[in-house]
Amino acid sequence: MKKTLFFLASVLTLVIILFAWPKKMPSYTPERDYIDVEEQILEAFILAKDSSTIQLPEGHFLFSKSLSLDGKKHVNIKGMGMDKTILSFKGQTQGAEGIKITNSEHITIEDLAVEDAAGDNIKVSDTDTITFRNIRSAWTGKVSTNNGAYALYPVLSTYVLIEGCEAIGSSDAGIYVGQSQHVIIRNNKAYYNVAGIESENSSYVEIYGNEAFENTSGLLIFNLPELTVYGHHVKAYENTIYDNNIPNFGVKGSIVSAVPKGTGVVIMATQEVEFINNVVKDHKTSNLSVVSYKVFAADEDPESNIFSEAAEAQGLRGIKSDFENDMKYNPYPGSIAVTNNQFSNRFSFPTLSNDFGKLWYFKNNMRIPDIAYDGILPEGTELQAPGVKLCIQNNENAQFVFLDAANDFEFFSNDLTPFNWSATDD
Repeated sequence: MKKTLFFLASVLTLVIILFAWPKKMPSYTPERDYIDVEEQILEAFILAKDSSTIQLPEGHFLFSKSLSLDGKKHVNIKGMGMDKTILSFKGQTQGAEGIKITNSEHITIEDLAVEDAAGDNIKVSDTDTITFRNIRSAWTGKVSTNNGAYALYPVLSTYVLIEGCEAIGSSDAGIYVGQSQHVIIRNNKAYYNVAGIESENSSYVEIYGNEAFENTSGLLIFNLPELTVYGHHVKAYENTIYDNNIPNFGVKGSIVSAVPKGTGVVIMATQEVEFINNVVKDHKTSNLSVVSYKVFAADEDPESNIFSEAAEAQGLRGIKSDFENDMKYNPYPGSIAVTNNQFSNRFSFPTLSNDFGKLWYFKNNMRIPDIAYDGILPEGTELQAPGVKLCIQNNENAQFVFLDAANDFEFFSNDLTPFNWSATDD
């Protein structure tokens, strides 16, 4: 008996050590040989005329100031390739962004790399028709909270296309689209970010053919309160989202800092979402979660006021416990379809580094769920009522959990039957 107990204690100790052992943070360290042509390229941006091309040469170029376009139409910013034209803002002293584009129409940025801006590498705002094509946007060295928030950052824009790009090292989201309409995010790679790809408060969004790996979380589809517009109609399909298990290095108090490592996909408070024909695998917390904003609001940091003063001006979003004061905001997900996906997991046990992992350990027979639903509903609303329906169908042998989080997990269940309905059903 003593030998058995000793053996079990030893195994338990080993498990705890393995789970607690710090994971080495990833690093992106390309070799660079900089050429000083800053003044010539700054001049090209300043003097750019409508219906023109800013042709950037091959080489590695170091900048101390942002490159900006404002109020321009039909301008193409073009390099010689993401491995050939490298724009570095390491040691930037003026401006926050690497490339900043505002109040413009029909702008294309393609075939170049942007690195190490003090804030966002490429920020586009209030622009109609913007294309990001074949761009590598990265922070070099070991990933850090001090990295900029967004690698590719279109916000308050329409007809956004992001294709063939790579996003690396963002302390918030690598490929981000916020408060925008008519968006296509396709055939990109996102890795070493807190969130690989994020659609926030955006509508009529298609996300397909992307690869998100070695982030804290692969894909976020969020609606947040206290913003000018709210998102709906997001379709994510034929993406590969895997092994997103690196520690969260987001700014403390930000919404993404509350996303646990080992999270494949989170659909939060967004309406009319289709998640179809994706491959999601190898996450230590969950492959996919559908949750209310209340899950995040419960984790509001007492220091969030400090965060808001320091970071919201940079586009970061803090957690709002007073979200119910926003009468236009719906904190509940609704009309969500999760169908025909392939879920799998090479990990046998959930992480014990966050509350969800511990919950799976003690209430889900130590199994990591493929699909988790918090079950938080508007007061007086029945499960699967119109407006809050969740369709989960044809996902092979996906492991499902219904948390019943609003009732302290009283009816925690693995029963998928209430959610096995067709998206075409009334």
